[in-house]
Amino acid sequence: MAAREGLTETEKCLLVTVLMAVCEHVQTTGEARLRFLRRMRRQTEVAMTRAMADSGAPPVSWDAPFLMANAIAGVLPRESPRWWVRRRTGGTWEDLSISDDATTDYYHEKPRMTKEVFEDIVAACTPFLHRQVTHYRQPLQPDHIVAYALYRWASGETFDNGTCSFGIGRATGIKAVRDVTDAILAAYPDIIAMPIGRRQRQVKRAFGAKGFPNCFGAIDYTHVYVDKPANAPAEDYFDRKQQYSIVAQVIVDLDKRVLDVFCGYPRSVHDARVLWNSSLYRRATAGTLFNAEPAILPGGVLTTGYLLGDNGYGPMKCIVVPYGGVEQVPDVALFDAKQKPVRGVVERAFGRLKGMWRLFLRHHKTNMDNMPQQFTAVCILHNLLINAGVDFDERLLMERDADGNERPIDLGMYPPAAPVAQRNADPEALALRDALRACISLLPR
Repeated sequence: MAAREGLTETEKCLLVTVLMAVCEHVQTTGEARLRFLRRMRRQTEVAMTRAMADSGAPPVSWDAPFLMANAIAGVLPRESPRWWVRRRTGGTWEDLSISDDATTDYYHEKPRMTKEVFEDIVAACTPFLHRQVTHYRQPLQPDHIVAYALYRWASGETFDNGTCSFGIGRATGIKAVRDVTDAILAAYPDIIAMPIGRRQRQVKRAFGAKGFPNCFGAIDYTHVYVDKPANAPAEDYFDRKQQYSIVAQVIVDLDKRVLDVFCGYPRSVHDARVLWNSSLYRRATAGTLFNAEPAILPGGVLTTGYLLGDNGYGPMKCIVVPYGGVEQVPDVALFDAKQKPVRGVVERAFGRLKGMWRLFLRHHKTNMDNMPQQFTAVCILHNLLINAGVDFDERLLMERDADGNERPIDLGMYPPAAPVAQRNADPEALALRDALRACISLLPR
């Protein structure tokens, strides 16, 4: 058999491909050999180009060995991105794990906070999230678990879609949200509370400047939309706008901090009944909700504290509502005009809360047994971000409809179907409102 004079053109191409794959692989393993590898790659490319030219192959096919070599090596033939080009990785968790110039942007977009605040939350929740190491696998780290739960609440993505970005399964994602919810409630038991001490004085001073001395906050409710419940009577959750929802009753101060939250009743329950069944009402009735020094109002009326609400509530000693009506005398009209924007801080608070944590803005599948706890956990996060001075992006108050047009987000705040009758209201509640009306009339106009 005659000896072969040299390699065939096919063998040359295969050899060059293997050499390039080896070069690309070695190139990623160390900077010390970078100069040598670049020289070797140039020589290889020249040799390959000559081989392809000698073979008579059409020029359009010359890139095939380059592409195959890079595919084998697991890299693409491109230069490193410049510093102003935002990096892209294999998922949200990788985006959050890498520290570089883009990290701050990713933290503001994904979990809606700074990296420092995120790390503080992880540190507080870690004692409640430790898992036992077994022979089968390593457990997820607390920062991984917390990051996914925050991303789920912030993005509103389904478990099927969101878990892929964190390299976890659907069942793991469901458990992560449940565990992080419990951890936040355990780690921050006092973040949602009526103000005391110095904070109470600040709250009362802010409301007093608006004409409402000794006021502790404003109260209202919002609808949290859900898909048709599977583990509860669906008809109980069907509201007058033909949607399934639960009611969250919230009190906030003028800084939009949540002072009290009561969530979980289906929408079919009247607002007044939700109030009567809350611990807030029981504490107010027992005289333990407000503990400020009594303020003496015009007419000798004394009050230790109260809230501002709309006409979905009746006049009470603990809730001051507008007079309402069509034909109003000037001082009554002035009172209602002043009271409305002050109590409107609740709507602004819901805008920030639901704008950031968009899962509670849309319909979503949820376990009704755990939904109230999740909403409370998000209210805690809401307060933590305010305390940390994290700014709110006003653009989150807008969304695009199916036609691509911008519109305000639906905060789930329905006006009262009918104002609560005031004829049989508590005389002390009416006297308190009249005294506050006199306070408003004394303000400079």
